[in-house]
Amino acid sequence: MRPTLLATALTLLVAAPLAWGQQDLKLPDIGSSAGELLTPARQEEYGAMTLRELRNYGYLLDDPLVSDWLSDLGRRLGAKSDRPEQKFTFFTLRDRQINAFATLGGYIGMNSGLVLAAEREDEVAAVLAHEIAHVTQQHVLRGVERAQRDQVPILLGMLGAIVAAQAAGGRSSGDATQAALASAMGLMAQRQIDYTRSNESEADRVGIYTLERAGYDPEAMAAFFERLQLAMRSNMGSGRDQYPDYLQTHPVTTTRISESRQRAEQIERGKRTTTTVRTPGGKVTESIPQEGDYASGRAPGLIPAAPFDYTLVAGNAKAGSSGLFALAKERLRVLSADTPNAAIREYLGIQRGKGSLTDAQRYGLALAQLRDNQVQVAEQTLGELLAEDPDNPWLIIALAQAELRGGKPAAANKRMDALLARDASDRPVALSYADLLNEQGTAAAGKRAQAILRPLQASAGDDPLFQQAYARANELAGEATRAAEAYAEVAFLNGRPEQALLQLQTLKQRQDLDYYTRARVDARIASITPQVLELRRLGVRDEVLDRR
Repeated sequence: MRPTLLATALTLLVAAPLAWGQQDLKLPDIGSSAGELLTPARQEEYGAMTLRELRNYGYLLDDPLVSDWLSDLGRRLGAKSDRPEQKFTFFTLRDRQINAFATLGGYIGMNSGLVLAAEREDEVAAVLAHEIAHVTQQHVLRGVERAQRDQVPILLGMLGAIVAAQAAGGRSSGDATQAALASAMGLMAQRQIDYTRSNESEADRVGIYTLERAGYDPEAMAAFFERLQLAMRSNMGSGRDQYPDYLQTHPVTTTRISESRQRAEQIERGKRTTTTVRTPGGKVTESIPQEGDYASGRAPGLIPAAPFDYTLVAGNAKAGSSGLFALAKERLRVLSADTPNAAIREYLGIQRGKGSLTDAQRYGLALAQLRDNQVQVAEQTLGELLAEDPDNPWLIIALAQAELRGGKPAAANKRMDALLARDASDRPVALSYADLLNEQGTAAAGKRAQAILRPLQASAGDDPLFQQAYARANELAGEATRAAEAYAEVAFLNGRPEQALLQLQTLKQRQDLDYYTRARVDARIASITPQVLELRRLGVRDEVLDRR
Protein backbone atom coordinates (compact mmCIF):
# COMPACT_ATOMS: atom_id res chain seq x y z
CA MET A 1 0.00 0.00 0.00
CA ARG A 2 1.32 3.43 -0.88
CA PRO A 3 2.66 5.31 2.18
CA THR A 4 0.39 8.30 1.87
CA LEU A 5 -2.81 6.48 0.99
CA LEU A 6 -3.76 6.09 4.64
CA ALA A 7 -2.86 9.69 5.37
CA THR A 8 -4.92 10.85 2.43
CA ALA A 9 -7.88 8.77 3.57
CA LEU A 10 -7.65 10.18 7.08
CA THR A 11 -7.51 13.66 5.62
CA LEU A 12 -10.59 13.02 3.54
CA LEU A 13 -12.43 11.59 6.52
CA VAL A 14 -11.44 14.16 9.08
CA ALA A 15 -10.48 17.26 7.14
CA ALA A 16 -11.99 17.07 3.66
CA PRO A 17 -14.27 20.01 4.44
CA LEU A 18 -11.24 22.08 5.41
CA ALA A 19 -10.82 25.23 3.33
CA TRP A 20 -7.50 25.35 1.54
CA GLY A 21 -5.11 27.95 2.86
CA GLN A 22 -6.99 28.56 6.12
CA GLN A 23 -5.88 27.20 9.46
CA ASP A 24 -8.19 25.43 11.91
CA LEU A 25 -11.28 26.23 9.89
CA LYS A 26 -14.30 24.08 10.73
CA LEU A 27 -17.39 23.55 8.64
CA PRO A 28 -20.24 25.73 9.79
CA ASP A 29 -23.37 24.18 11.21
CA ILE A 30 -25.63 23.79 8.19
CA GLY A 31 -29.20 24.43 9.13
CA SER A 32 -28.25 24.63 12.80
CA SER A 33 -29.13 27.29 15.33
CA ALA A 34 -25.94 29.10 14.37
CA GLY A 35 -27.58 29.87 11.04
CA GLU A 36 -24.33 29.62 9.07
CA LEU A 37 -24.29 28.30 5.52
CA LEU A 38 -21.55 27.25 3.16
CA THR A 39 -21.28 29.78 0.38
CA PRO A 40 -21.81 28.56 -3.19
CA ALA A 41 -18.13 29.32 -3.88
CA ARG A 42 -17.02 27.15 -0.96
CA GLN A 43 -19.33 24.34 -2.05
CA GLU A 44 -17.85 24.54 -5.54
CA GLU A 45 -14.36 24.35 -4.04
CA TYR A 46 -15.18 21.18 -2.10
CA GLY A 47 -16.87 19.59 -5.10
CA ALA A 48 -13.87 20.30 -7.33
CA MET A 49 -11.54 18.85 -4.70
CA THR A 50 -13.63 15.68 -4.53
CA LEU A 51 -13.46 15.32 -8.30
CA ARG A 52 -9.68 15.73 -8.33
CA GLU A 53 -9.28 13.11 -5.58
CA LEU A 54 -11.46 10.64 -7.48
CA ARG A 55 -9.34 11.21 -10.55
CA ASN A 56 -6.15 10.84 -8.51
CA TYR A 57 -7.13 7.32 -7.43
CA GLY A 58 -8.22 6.28 -10.91
CA TYR A 59 -11.96 6.10 -10.27
CA LEU A 60 -12.98 8.51 -13.03
CA LEU A 61 -13.69 7.52 -16.58
CA ASP A 62 -12.53 10.55 -18.57
CA ASP A 63 -13.66 10.09 -22.17
CA PRO A 64 -14.54 13.09 -24.37
CA LEU A 65 -17.49 11.46 -26.12
CA VAL A 66 -19.12 9.94 -23.04
CA SER A 67 -18.43 13.04 -20.91
CA ASP A 68 -19.97 15.31 -23.52
CA TRP A 69 -23.05 13.10 -23.82
CA LEU A 70 -23.57 12.98 -20.06
CA SER A 71 -22.84 16.69 -19.55
CA ASP A 72 -25.24 17.70 -22.32
CA LEU A 73 -27.94 15.49 -20.82
CA GLY A 74 -27.30 16.94 -17.37
CA ARG A 75 -27.23 20.54 -18.58
CA ARG A 76 -30.61 20.16 -20.24
CA LEU A 77 -32.06 18.79 -17.03
CA GLY A 78 -30.36 21.42 -14.87
CA ALA A 79 -31.72 24.21 -17.06
CA LYS A 80 -35.24 22.87 -16.45
CA SER A 81 -34.82 22.42 -12.70
CA ASP A 82 -36.33 24.79 -10.17
CA ARG A 83 -32.88 26.40 -9.77
CA PRO A 84 -31.60 26.83 -13.33
CA GLU A 85 -28.92 29.25 -12.11
CA GLN A 86 -27.19 26.42 -10.19
CA LYS A 87 -23.99 25.22 -11.85
CA PHE A 88 -23.74 21.45 -12.27
CA THR A 89 -20.76 19.26 -13.13
CA PHE A 90 -21.44 15.71 -14.27
CA PHE A 91 -18.88 12.92 -14.40
CA THR A 92 -18.67 9.18 -14.92
CA LEU A 93 -16.91 6.57 -12.79
CA ARG A 94 -15.49 3.29 -14.04
CA ASP A 95 -17.29 1.20 -11.44
CA ARG A 96 -19.92 -1.17 -12.79
CA GLN A 97 -21.95 -1.09 -9.60
CA ILE A 98 -25.32 0.57 -10.15
CA ASN A 99 -24.91 3.87 -8.37
CA ALA A 100 -25.10 7.65 -8.68
CA PHE A 101 -24.56 10.43 -6.15
CA ALA A 102 -24.51 14.18 -5.71
CA THR A 103 -22.02 16.13 -3.64
CA LEU A 104 -21.35 19.75 -2.77
CA GLY A 105 -21.20 22.37 -5.49
CA GLY A 106 -23.57 20.57 -7.84
CA TYR A 107 -21.06 17.81 -8.65
CA ILE A 108 -22.99 14.71 -9.71
CA GLY A 109 -21.33 11.37 -10.39
CA MET A 110 -22.76 8.35 -12.16
CA ASN A 111 -21.24 4.89 -12.27
CA SER A 112 -20.84 3.18 -15.62
CA GLY A 113 -22.92 0.34 -14.22
CA LEU A 114 -25.99 2.52 -13.95
CA VAL A 115 -25.90 3.35 -17.65
CA LEU A 116 -25.32 -0.31 -18.47
CA ALA A 117 -28.40 -1.21 -16.41
CA ALA A 118 -30.61 1.35 -18.17
CA GLU A 119 -32.62 0.41 -21.24
CA ARG A 120 -33.06 3.93 -22.62
CA GLU A 121 -31.78 7.45 -22.14
CA ASP A 122 -34.95 8.51 -20.33
CA GLU A 123 -34.00 6.22 -17.43
CA VAL A 124 -30.54 7.74 -17.10
CA ALA A 125 -32.17 11.18 -17.25
CA ALA A 126 -34.57 10.13 -14.49
CA VAL A 127 -31.68 9.30 -12.15
CA LEU A 128 -29.87 12.54 -13.00
CA ALA A 129 -33.05 14.54 -12.43
CA HIS A 130 -33.38 12.87 -9.03
CA GLU A 131 -29.77 13.74 -8.11
CA ILE A 132 -30.22 17.30 -9.36
CA ALA A 133 -33.19 17.62 -7.02
CA HIS A 134 -31.01 16.50 -4.09
CA VAL A 135 -28.80 19.49 -4.87
CA THR A 136 -31.51 22.06 -5.53
CA GLN A 137 -33.43 21.06 -2.39
CA GLN A 138 -30.17 21.29 -0.35
CA HIS A 139 -30.26 17.68 0.83
CA VAL A 140 -26.50 17.45 0.22
CA LEU A 141 -25.82 20.41 2.49
CA ARG A 142 -27.83 18.84 5.28
CA GLY A 143 -25.97 15.59 4.74
CA VAL A 144 -22.65 17.32 5.41
CA GLU A 145 -23.85 18.35 8.84
CA ARG A 146 -24.89 14.78 9.55
CA ALA A 147 -21.51 13.50 8.34
CA GLN A 148 -19.70 15.68 10.87
CA ARG A 149 -21.33 13.74 13.71
CA ASP A 150 -20.37 10.41 12.09
CA GLN A 151 -16.66 11.03 11.63
CA VAL A 152 -15.37 9.59 14.92
CA PRO A 153 -17.05 6.15 14.78
CA ILE A 154 -16.27 5.81 11.09
CA LEU A 155 -12.63 6.74 11.67
CA LEU A 156 -12.31 4.16 14.45
CA GLY A 157 -13.95 1.54 12.27
CA MET A 158 -11.57 2.32 9.46
CA LEU A 159 -8.50 2.00 11.68
CA GLY A 160 -9.76 -1.32 13.02
CA ALA A 161 -10.33 -2.61 9.49
CA ILE A 162 -6.83 -1.59 8.43
CA VAL A 163 -5.24 -3.28 11.47
CA ALA A 164 -7.17 -6.47 10.78
CA ALA A 165 -6.21 -6.40 7.10
CA GLN A 166 -2.53 -5.84 7.89
CA ALA A 167 -2.61 -8.73 10.36
CA ALA A 168 -3.46 -11.03 7.46
CA GLY A 169 0.13 -10.58 6.25
CA GLY A 170 1.51 -12.11 3.08
CA ARG A 171 1.49 -10.67 -0.40
CA SER A 172 -2.26 -10.10 -0.27
CA SER A 173 -2.06 -7.74 2.70
CA GLY A 174 -1.66 -4.67 0.50
CA ASP A 175 -4.76 -5.48 -1.50
CA ALA A 176 -6.67 -6.34 1.67
CA THR A 177 -5.64 -3.05 3.25
CA GLN A 178 -6.70 -1.06 0.21
CA ALA A 179 -10.02 -2.91 0.12
CA ALA A 180 -10.62 -2.19 3.80
CA LEU A 181 -9.66 1.42 3.31
CA ALA A 182 -11.91 1.73 0.31
CA SER A 183 -14.77 0.24 2.32
CA ALA A 184 -14.19 2.70 5.14
CA MET A 185 -14.00 5.64 2.76
CA GLY A 186 -17.13 4.34 1.09
CA LEU A 187 -18.85 4.24 4.47
CA MET A 188 -17.97 7.87 5.01
CA ALA A 189 -19.33 8.75 1.61
CA GLN A 190 -22.36 6.61 2.39
CA ARG A 191 -23.14 8.68 5.47
CA GLN A 192 -22.86 11.87 3.44
CA ILE A 193 -25.20 10.78 0.66
CA ASP A 194 -27.74 8.61 2.42
CA TYR A 195 -30.99 10.49 2.55
CA THR A 196 -34.08 10.33 4.68
CA ARG A 197 -37.34 9.01 3.27
CA SER A 198 -38.68 12.54 3.08
CA ASN A 199 -35.57 13.61 1.13
CA GLU A 200 -36.08 10.77 -1.31
CA SER A 201 -39.75 11.54 -1.75
CA GLU A 202 -39.01 15.20 -2.34
CA ALA A 203 -36.24 14.40 -4.85
CA ASP A 204 -38.63 12.09 -6.72
CA ARG A 205 -41.36 14.69 -6.73
CA VAL A 206 -39.16 17.57 -7.86
CA GLY A 207 -37.09 15.42 -10.22
CA ILE A 208 -40.00 13.99 -12.15
CA TYR A 209 -41.20 17.44 -13.18
CA THR A 210 -37.67 18.40 -14.16
CA LEU A 211 -37.54 15.22 -16.21
CA GLU A 212 -40.73 16.00 -18.08
CA ARG A 213 -39.89 19.64 -18.70
CA ALA A 214 -36.60 18.58 -20.29
CA GLY A 215 -38.57 16.45 -22.72
CA TYR A 216 -38.11 12.99 -21.22
CA ASP A 217 -40.69 10.35 -20.36
CA PRO A 218 -41.76 10.91 -16.72
CA GLU A 219 -42.69 7.23 -16.46
CA ALA A 220 -39.00 6.32 -16.85
CA MET A 221 -38.31 7.08 -13.19
CA ALA A 222 -40.73 4.45 -11.87
CA ALA A 223 -39.70 1.97 -14.58
CA PHE A 224 -36.02 2.17 -13.64
CA PHE A 225 -36.66 2.01 -9.90
CA GLU A 226 -38.89 -1.00 -10.42
CA ARG A 227 -36.20 -2.84 -12.35
CA LEU A 228 -33.67 -2.09 -9.62
CA GLN A 229 -36.07 -3.44 -7.03
CA LEU A 230 -36.44 -6.65 -9.03
CA ALA A 231 -32.66 -6.91 -9.21
CA MET A 232 -32.50 -6.49 -5.45
CA ARG A 233 -35.04 -9.25 -4.88
CA SER A 234 -33.14 -11.64 -7.13
CA ASN A 235 -29.94 -11.01 -5.14
CA MET A 236 -31.35 -10.95 -1.65
CA GLY A 237 -28.78 -11.68 1.03
CA SER A 238 -28.52 -11.32 4.74
CA GLY A 239 -26.62 -8.04 4.73
CA ARG A 240 -26.56 -4.56 3.26
CA ASP A 241 -23.64 -5.53 1.00
CA GLN A 242 -25.99 -7.76 -1.02
CA TYR A 243 -27.96 -4.74 -2.22
CA PRO A 244 -27.04 -2.74 -5.34
CA ASP A 245 -25.21 0.42 -4.27
CA TYR A 246 -27.92 2.67 -5.63
CA LEU A 247 -30.52 0.98 -3.45
CA GLN A 248 -28.30 1.48 -0.40
CA THR A 249 -28.07 5.22 -0.95
CA HIS A 250 -31.56 5.63 -2.42
CA PRO A 251 -33.84 3.00 -0.86
CA VAL A 252 -36.56 2.05 -3.34
CA THR A 253 -39.88 0.99 -1.91
CA THR A 254 -43.16 -0.04 -3.47
CA THR A 255 -44.61 3.22 -2.21
CA ARG A 256 -41.97 5.28 -3.99
CA ILE A 257 -42.51 3.41 -7.25
CA SER A 258 -46.27 3.81 -6.95
CA GLU A 259 -46.00 7.52 -6.21
CA SER A 260 -43.69 8.03 -9.19
CA ARG A 261 -46.15 6.28 -11.47
CA GLN A 262 -49.02 8.35 -10.14
CA ARG A 263 -47.11 11.59 -10.76
CA ALA A 264 -46.28 10.49 -14.30
CA GLU A 265 -49.94 9.69 -14.97
CA GLN A 266 -50.95 13.03 -13.48
CA ILE A 267 -48.60 14.81 -15.86
CA GLU A 268 -50.05 12.91 -18.80
CA ARG A 269 -53.59 13.80 -17.72
CA GLY A 270 -52.53 17.42 -17.55
CA LYS A 271 -51.64 17.27 -21.22
CA ARG A 272 -55.03 15.94 -22.32
CA THR A 273 -58.67 16.75 -21.83
CA THR A 274 -61.61 14.34 -21.67
CA THR A 275 -64.63 15.07 -23.85
CA THR A 276 -67.95 13.19 -24.15
CA VAL A 277 -69.76 13.39 -27.51
CA ARG A 278 -72.97 11.86 -28.88
CA THR A 279 -72.74 9.50 -31.86
CA PRO A 280 -75.31 7.37 -33.65
CA GLY A 281 -74.16 4.47 -31.51
CA GLY A 282 -74.49 6.38 -28.25
CA LYS A 283 -72.16 8.48 -26.03
CA VAL A 284 -68.40 8.23 -26.55
CA THR A 285 -65.73 9.59 -24.19
CA GLU A 286 -62.53 10.73 -25.89
CA SER A 287 -59.17 11.84 -24.51
CA ILE A 288 -57.61 14.45 -26.80
CA PRO A 289 -54.57 16.76 -26.53
CA GLN A 290 -55.15 19.90 -24.49
CA GLU A 291 -55.77 22.98 -26.62
CA GLY A 292 -55.76 26.67 -25.80
CA ASP A 293 -53.04 27.65 -23.37
CA TYR A 294 -51.37 24.26 -23.67
CA ALA A 295 -50.92 24.68 -27.39
CA SER A 296 -48.90 27.82 -26.71
CA GLY A 297 -46.70 26.02 -24.22
CA ARG A 298 -48.52 26.54 -20.91
CA ALA A 299 -51.02 24.25 -19.27
CA PRO A 300 -54.41 25.79 -18.45
CA GLY A 301 -53.73 25.33 -14.77
CA LEU A 302 -50.95 24.28 -12.45
CA ILE A 303 -50.67 20.68 -11.36
CA PRO A 304 -51.46 20.70 -7.62
CA ALA A 305 -48.69 18.27 -6.70
CA ALA A 306 -45.96 20.23 -8.48
CA PRO A 307 -43.43 21.75 -6.05
CA PHE A 308 -43.22 25.02 -8.00
CA ASP A 309 -44.80 26.73 -11.01
CA TYR A 310 -44.88 24.02 -13.60
CA THR A 311 -45.20 24.48 -17.36
CA LEU A 312 -46.16 21.66 -19.68
CA VAL A 313 -44.41 21.89 -23.02
CA ALA A 314 -46.06 20.55 -26.14
CA GLY A 315 -44.07 17.87 -27.95
CA ASN A 316 -41.72 17.24 -25.05
CA ALA A 317 -41.80 13.49 -25.52
CA LYS A 318 -39.87 13.91 -28.77
CA ALA A 319 -37.48 16.60 -27.53
CA GLY A 320 -35.55 14.73 -24.87
CA SER A 321 -33.44 11.86 -26.21
CA SER A 322 -30.11 12.76 -27.78
CA GLY A 323 -30.08 9.64 -29.95
CA LEU A 324 -26.64 8.74 -28.57
CA PHE A 325 -27.65 6.55 -25.64
CA ALA A 326 -27.07 3.20 -27.33
CA LEU A 327 -23.57 4.16 -28.47
CA ALA A 328 -22.72 5.75 -25.10
CA LYS A 329 -23.83 2.61 -23.31
CA GLU A 330 -21.62 0.36 -25.44
CA ARG A 331 -18.67 2.75 -25.24
CA LEU A 332 -18.97 2.62 -21.46
CA ARG A 333 -19.16 -1.16 -21.58
CA VAL A 334 -15.78 -1.23 -23.33
CA LEU A 335 -14.07 1.50 -21.30
CA SER A 336 -15.23 0.11 -17.95
CA ALA A 337 -14.14 -3.46 -18.71
CA ASP A 338 -11.03 -4.74 -16.95
CA THR A 339 -9.28 -5.35 -20.26
CA PRO A 340 -10.18 -5.01 -23.96
CA ASN A 341 -10.17 -8.81 -24.22
CA ALA A 342 -12.67 -9.02 -21.34
CA ALA A 343 -14.96 -6.65 -23.26
CA ILE A 344 -14.63 -8.81 -26.40
CA ARG A 345 -15.60 -11.91 -24.42
CA GLU A 346 -18.59 -10.03 -23.02
CA TYR A 347 -19.83 -9.19 -26.51
CA LEU A 348 -19.32 -12.75 -27.68
CA GLY A 349 -21.45 -13.86 -24.72
CA ILE A 350 -24.19 -11.41 -25.70
CA GLN A 351 -24.04 -12.70 -29.25
CA ARG A 352 -24.37 -16.32 -28.13
CA GLY A 353 -27.31 -15.45 -25.91
CA LYS A 354 -29.24 -13.32 -28.39
CA GLY A 355 -28.06 -14.72 -31.69
CA SER A 356 -26.79 -11.39 -33.00
CA LEU A 357 -25.55 -7.97 -31.93
CA THR A 358 -27.27 -4.64 -32.44
CA ASP A 359 -25.46 -1.97 -34.47
CA ALA A 360 -24.51 -0.22 -31.23
CA GLN A 361 -23.11 -3.47 -29.84
CA ARG A 362 -21.17 -4.03 -33.06
CA TYR A 363 -19.69 -0.56 -32.51
CA GLY A 364 -18.72 -1.55 -28.99
CA LEU A 365 -17.14 -4.79 -30.15
CA ALA A 366 -15.16 -2.91 -32.80
CA LEU A 367 -13.89 -0.48 -30.15
CA ALA A 368 -12.80 -3.37 -27.96
CA GLN A 369 -11.06 -5.01 -30.92
CA LEU A 370 -9.32 -1.75 -31.77
CA ARG A 371 -8.08 -1.42 -28.20
CA ASP A 372 -6.92 -5.05 -28.41
CA ASN A 373 -4.88 -4.25 -31.57
CA GLN A 374 -7.23 -6.17 -33.84
CA VAL A 375 -7.15 -3.21 -36.18
CA GLN A 376 -8.24 -4.73 -39.49
CA VAL A 377 -11.39 -6.42 -38.22
CA ALA A 378 -12.33 -3.28 -36.25
CA GLU A 379 -11.82 -1.07 -39.30
CA GLN A 380 -14.00 -3.33 -41.43
CA THR A 381 -16.87 -3.31 -38.92
CA LEU A 382 -16.69 0.45 -38.41
CA GLY A 383 -16.65 1.04 -42.17
CA GLU A 384 -19.82 -1.04 -42.54
CA LEU A 385 -21.55 0.84 -39.74
CA LEU A 386 -20.53 4.22 -41.11
CA ALA A 387 -21.90 3.31 -44.54
CA GLU A 388 -25.30 2.90 -42.89
CA ASP A 389 -25.00 6.07 -40.80
CA PRO A 390 -22.51 8.33 -42.64
CA ASP A 391 -22.97 11.46 -40.52
CA ASN A 392 -22.46 9.88 -37.09
CA PRO A 393 -19.44 11.56 -35.42
CA TRP A 394 -18.85 8.68 -32.99
CA LEU A 395 -18.44 6.27 -35.90
CA ILE A 396 -16.30 8.72 -37.87
CA ILE A 397 -13.91 9.21 -34.93
CA ALA A 398 -13.60 5.49 -34.29
CA LEU A 399 -12.93 4.73 -37.96
CA ALA A 400 -10.29 7.49 -38.15
CA GLN A 401 -8.55 5.98 -35.13
CA ALA A 402 -8.62 2.57 -36.78
CA GLU A 403 -7.22 4.01 -40.00
CA LEU A 404 -4.36 5.70 -38.16
CA ARG A 405 -3.42 2.52 -36.32
CA GLY A 406 -3.71 0.63 -39.58
CA GLY A 407 -1.00 2.82 -41.10
CA LYS A 408 -3.25 5.29 -42.95
CA PRO A 409 -2.64 8.66 -41.24
CA ALA A 410 -3.54 10.73 -44.32
CA ALA A 411 -6.95 9.04 -44.60
CA ALA A 412 -7.56 9.47 -40.87
CA ASN A 413 -6.66 13.18 -40.96
CA LYS A 414 -8.84 13.79 -44.01
CA ARG A 415 -11.80 12.14 -42.33
CA MET A 416 -11.33 14.19 -39.13
CA ASP A 417 -10.80 17.43 -41.07
CA ALA A 418 -14.18 16.96 -42.72
CA LEU A 419 -15.81 16.25 -39.36
CA LEU A 420 -14.20 19.25 -37.67
CA ALA A 421 -15.33 21.53 -40.51
CA ARG A 422 -18.89 21.09 -39.26
CA ASP A 423 -18.10 22.81 -35.94
CA ALA A 424 -14.59 23.82 -34.90
CA SER A 425 -15.72 24.28 -31.29
CA ASP A 426 -17.08 20.74 -30.90
CA ARG A 427 -15.16 19.57 -27.81
CA PRO A 428 -15.20 15.77 -28.27
CA VAL A 429 -14.33 16.06 -31.97
CA ALA A 430 -11.51 18.55 -31.34
CA LEU A 431 -10.05 16.50 -28.47
CA SER A 432 -10.30 13.25 -30.42
CA TYR A 433 -8.64 14.79 -33.46
CA ALA A 434 -5.89 16.37 -31.33
CA ASP A 435 -5.18 13.00 -29.70
CA LEU A 436 -5.05 11.39 -33.12
CA LEU A 437 -2.55 14.02 -34.33
CA ASN A 438 -0.47 13.76 -31.16
CA GLU A 439 -0.28 10.02 -31.67
CA GLN A 440 1.41 10.69 -35.03
CA GLY A 441 4.26 12.33 -33.12
CA THR A 442 5.50 14.89 -35.68
CA ALA A 443 6.06 18.64 -35.31
CA ALA A 444 3.56 19.32 -38.12
CA ALA A 445 0.95 17.18 -36.38
CA GLY A 446 1.61 19.02 -33.11
CA LYS A 447 1.10 22.41 -34.74
CA ARG A 448 -2.14 21.23 -36.33
CA ALA A 449 -3.31 19.95 -32.93
CA GLN A 450 -2.47 23.34 -31.38
CA ALA A 451 -4.65 25.10 -33.93
CA ILE A 452 -7.53 22.69 -33.36
CA LEU A 453 -7.41 23.10 -29.57
CA ARG A 454 -7.14 26.90 -29.41
CA PRO A 455 -10.90 27.55 -29.83
CA LEU A 456 -11.47 25.52 -26.65
CA GLN A 457 -8.73 27.14 -24.60
CA ALA A 458 -10.78 29.88 -22.94
CA SER A 459 -13.22 27.42 -21.37
CA ALA A 460 -10.90 24.48 -20.70
CA GLY A 461 -9.06 25.55 -17.57
CA ASP A 462 -10.47 22.67 -15.52
CA ASP A 463 -10.50 20.09 -18.32
CA PRO A 464 -7.69 17.54 -17.84
CA LEU A 465 -8.29 15.94 -21.24
CA PHE A 466 -7.78 19.29 -22.94
CA GLN A 467 -4.72 20.12 -20.86
CA GLN A 468 -3.11 16.75 -21.62
CA ALA A 469 -3.73 17.07 -25.35
CA TYR A 470 -2.61 20.71 -25.39
CA ALA A 471 0.57 19.91 -23.45
CA ARG A 472 1.56 17.15 -25.88
CA ALA A 473 0.72 19.30 -28.92
CA ASN A 474 2.93 22.11 -27.66
CA GLU A 475 5.68 19.64 -26.86
CA LEU A 476 5.63 18.27 -30.41
CA ALA A 477 5.48 21.79 -31.86
CA GLY A 478 8.60 22.78 -29.93
CA GLU A 479 6.90 25.21 -27.53
CA ALA A 480 8.33 23.87 -24.28
CA THR A 481 7.10 26.69 -22.04
CA ARG A 482 3.45 26.30 -22.97
CA ALA A 483 3.81 22.54 -22.71
CA ALA A 484 5.21 22.86 -19.18
CA GLU A 485 2.33 25.11 -18.09
CA ALA A 486 -0.22 22.64 -19.45
CA TYR A 487 1.50 19.63 -17.89
CA ALA A 488 1.41 21.40 -14.51
CA GLU A 489 -2.36 21.84 -14.93
CA VAL A 490 -2.67 18.15 -15.77
CA ALA A 491 -0.93 17.27 -12.50
CA PHE A 492 -3.15 19.62 -10.50
CA LEU A 493 -6.40 18.40 -12.07
CA ASN A 494 -5.34 14.81 -11.46
CA GLY A 495 -5.09 15.45 -7.73
CA ARG A 496 -1.33 16.07 -7.61
CA PRO A 497 -0.99 19.72 -6.50
CA GLU A 498 2.51 19.21 -5.08
CA GLN A 499 3.75 17.93 -8.44
CA ALA A 500 2.06 20.84 -10.17
CA LEU A 501 3.75 23.32 -7.84
CA LEU A 502 7.17 21.76 -8.38
CA GLN A 503 6.74 21.88 -12.16
CA LEU A 504 5.72 25.55 -12.05
CA GLN A 505 8.60 26.48 -9.77
CA THR A 506 11.01 24.76 -12.16
CA LEU A 507 9.44 26.58 -15.09
CA LYS A 508 9.79 29.93 -13.31
CA GLN A 509 13.56 29.51 -13.19
CA ARG A 510 13.81 29.70 -16.98
CA GLN A 511 15.46 32.91 -18.15
CA ASP A 512 13.57 33.09 -21.45
CA LEU A 513 10.07 33.60 -20.01
CA ASP A 514 8.32 36.69 -21.30
CA TYR A 515 6.48 39.05 -18.97
CA TYR A 516 3.02 37.59 -19.55
CA THR A 517 4.10 33.97 -19.13
CA ARG A 518 5.97 34.78 -15.93
CA ALA A 519 2.90 36.59 -14.58
CA ARG A 520 0.69 33.56 -15.34
CA VAL A 521 3.14 31.20 -13.67
CA ASP A 522 3.45 33.44 -10.58
CA ALA A 523 -0.33 33.66 -10.25
CA ARG A 524 -0.73 29.90 -10.52
CA ILE A 525 2.01 29.27 -7.96
CA ALA A 526 0.26 31.66 -5.58
CA SER A 527 -3.05 29.83 -5.94
CA ILE A 528 -1.65 26.29 -5.56
CA THR A 529 0.87 26.93 -2.74
CA PRO A 530 -1.71 27.28 0.10
CA GLN A 531 -3.27 23.97 -0.88
CA VAL A 532 0.08 22.17 -0.83
CA LEU A 533 1.03 23.73 2.52
CA GLU A 534 -2.27 22.66 4.05
CA LEU A 535 -1.80 19.11 2.81
CA ARG A 536 1.70 19.02 4.25
CA ARG A 537 0.43 20.32 7.58
CA LEU A 538 -1.98 17.41 7.65
CA GLY A 539 0.82 14.96 6.89
CA VAL A 540 -0.23 14.28 3.30
CA ARG A 541 2.65 14.14 0.84
CA ASP A 542 2.81 13.13 -2.79
CA GLU A 543 4.10 9.54 -2.76
CA VAL A 544 5.68 9.88 -6.21
CA LEU A 545 7.79 12.81 -5.04
CA ASP A 546 8.62 11.08 -1.76
CA ARG A 547 10.09 8.12 -3.65
CA ARG A 548 12.59 10.36 -5.45
